[in-house]
Amino acid sequence: MLTTFHGDEDIHKAMSAGARSYLLKGMSHDELLDAVRKVHAGRQYLPKAVQQSLANRMPSSDLSAREAEILGLIVKELTNKEIAAKLNITVGTVKWHLNILFARLNVTDRTQAAVAALHRGIVEL
Repeated sequence: MLTTFHGDEDIHKAMSAGARSYLLKGMSHDELLDAVRKVHAGRQYLPKAVQQSLANRMPSSDLSAREAEILGLIVKELTNKEIAAKLNITVGTVKWHLNILFARLNVTDRTQAAVAALHRGIVEL
């Protein structure tokens, strides 16, 4: 896979889907050729930066479908009340999901959650 997206969740999703390599645009021609040769030979190739992103990925960051949905709505700047109305759940349920999201993302508020989601590739605009 050749991409500009370098968030740990982007990498995790690609590798889980069967990608043999995850290359970032802007890498050197020599490294690109090395990657193509290794993948063609049946091996996996991950640049050091990609390996580090995967190593730093928190295992607890796997979100449920509902948590991912709520996180997407946070990124769109919806309030708890608006999220509750849109998903036909109570505001208390939204807050409960937010507490879980904050813990999984290792953040303390909605703004940090939105930034982490965008930076890591969990949610895209």
